[in-house]
Amino acid sequence: MSVISNYIACSLRDCAANHSDGKFNSGLVPRVNWRVTNRISMPYQSSTFPLAVGHSSCTATKDGSILVDERLAPGRNMSERSGVLAYDLVQGELVQWSSAMDKSMPDPPTAVLLHGILGSRKNWGTFTRRLAREFPMWQFLLVDLRCHGDSASMKKRGPHTVASTAFDVLKLVAQLRMTPRVLIGHSFGGKVVLSMVEQAAKPLARSVRAWILDATPGKVRAGGDGEDHPAELISFLRKLPKEVSSKREVVNALLQEGFSTDVAQWVVTNLQPNGPGSSLGFSWVFDLDGIAEMYKSYEETNLWKFVENLPRGVHVNFLKAERSLHRWALEDLQRIHAAEDTAAEEGGGVEMHVLEDAGHWVHADNPDGLFRILSSSFGGFKARRC
Repeated sequence: MSVISNYIACSLRDCAANHSDGKFNSGLVPRVNWRVTNRISMPYQSSTFPLAVGHSSCTATKDGSILVDERLAPGRNMSERSGVLAYDLVQGELVQWSSAMDKSMPDPPTAVLLHGILGSRKNWGTFTRRLAREFPMWQFLLVDLRCHGDSASMKKRGPHTVASTAFDVLKLVAQLRMTPRVLIGHSFGGKVVLSMVEQAAKPLARSVRAWILDATPGKVRAGGDGEDHPAELISFLRKLPKEVSSKREVVNALLQEGFSTDVAQWVVTNLQPNGPGSSLGFSWVFDLDGIAEMYKSYEETNLWKFVENLPRGVHVNFLKAERSLHRWALEDLQRIHAAEDTAAEEGGGVEMHVLEDAGHWVHADNPDGLFRILSSSFGGFKARRC
């Protein structure tokens, strides 16, 4: 394993300013006119996508992967300074960073992982490090979506929709000059993945495998008895003070309102101390008003037409959690199975998977089962360690 020290940096403000027409070329990358600044004098790589951008800090993790964390100066993250979404880049130990200097070397295969509503990129941290250990030639981009996590400090224009969220991620991918081979989205993030592929030009220059984890392309159905309802959770959180004295205070309020212990404990991970220690209280890291708008768009966005008419080179995998029956109507399953046949005839691909022994939180409820299912997308690039 080596420490990453050489990279090509791009001025993100310049990149954003030069993105004008909003259209996309092939390969899931917006058409952006680039003004590149070489932090270290070195030739460009053969493709149009550099491996990293900005003043990155790199950490070698104990498990053999490399974590590139783009959060920078104390008190100010990358998103606040430049308008780019906050992200982490986790790399397997066999990722060839020297490819930036060797035109004969291909770009490392890249997967993008997106969280659900009220989540953050940290939700995928443990699972992604496992992927990086098992598939050391891959790199994995974990993103905080608009209004969430470290991206909440961005002053993003509305509307806050599935489509605009997907466009954010497409811009980030372009700014990082990556061409993802795999897109993985959980719940709300699943629809964002579908919207990303829909917005990209067709046909794609490189085939893409999209994983939609426990989400359907169309109508979002509320949970049944005993299930936590995201819309109700968001509404309740908006009634709470923006600053609270302790996390326990919020947990107790959620439990009293009838939400589960698991959800209460998960929600308070989005509270951050207002200063050193916890004596100054806590405040939310997300933008609840924007998130409410995003969830409304999630309920209303219908991407069935796209799924049923996939362009060549796109392979969409739906994963249904066994215990999330309330989210999947018989109509959903029938339409997906019908799309499987149609896509095969047109050169695309649709597959349906079931994750046993899991509720909606698939990567927490059954990470082993999820890992086995997703591994099919990475096996072609797996390399043996010497």
